[in-house]
Amino acid sequence: MKWSSTVRKWSRLIHRDLSFFFSGMVLIYAISGIVMNHRDTINPNFSITRKEYKIAEKLPDKAGMSKEKVLTLLEPLGETGNYTKYYFPKTDVMKVFLKGGSSLLVNVKTGEAVYESVTRRPLIGAMSRLHYNPGQWWTYFADIFAIALIIITLSGIIMLKGNKGIIGRGGIELIVGILIPILFLFFF
Repeated sequence: MKWSSTVRKWSRLIHRDLSFFFSGMVLIYAISGIVMNHRDTINPNFSITRKEYKIAEKLPDKAGMSKEKVLTLLEPLGETGNYTKYYFPKTDVMKVFLKGGSSLLVNVKTGEAVYESVTRRPLIGAMSRLHYNPGQWWTYFADIFAIALIIITLSGIIMLKGNKGIIGRGGIELIVGILIPILFLFFF
């Protein structure tokens, strides 16, 4: 068996096994990377729902407002158990803070209300936290993953021979794949 065929055989084995082992990580980084690229339109950690409505009943002003009255306003929203506090940033506007970041803004004079519900995105949020590197233990695993990506790339480059490999179409694709990020670095 020639040296080059032995190297290609081991490249295929290493490439295959590392690719299978780290496929979950590749998907996590790819999906969270897409979401993070669009942070201006998608919040990767939280889903925010805004509901505007009008309260029909007459509301007391700042001096007459009480915690009990605020809790009755939270009942239809199912948020009475999440009440933390309220205050008046303006004379006629009351803001109610809820656990988890949700809030209720009420104009006590007009009855106009805006409820913002903030909920965690369980799957995408977890992926994004991993992408941001949540701690030292993850740094070690992410470094191992990065080294594995280098090995996967290098084994993939030398795995094929002939006009589909590095001296043929594969080499052209490799050069183009390297040039695109370099051009972006210099021109954008």
